[in-house]
Amino acid sequence: MLPRETRRSRLVAAAVPVHVAVSLGWSVVLAHALPRRPTLVQGVVAGLAIAAFDLGTIGRTFPRIRSLPLGPQLADHALYGAVVARVLAGRR
Repeated sequence: MLPRETRRSRLVAAAVPVHVAVSLGWSVVLAHALPRRPTLVQGVVAGLAIAAFDLGTIGRTFPRIRSLPLGPQLADHALYGAVVARVLAGRR
């Protein structure tokens, strides 16, 4: 969002609302796409599908995202999907 900014505080201040909005948006998509009582495996697969889209399509247009190590990004997305699936399974 701030391509020339180097101050960590400003980068975090810009990243937090964007990350929250994207995460909430994907959780709405998963709430509609996953089965009524999703398993953790289904959540992980969904999280990795989101990673493929986020990192493979959108992320490659942003140098700072593209430069991040892939392994932790995949793990983060997989865990996110698992957490969303767990929350959905508990609420439905």
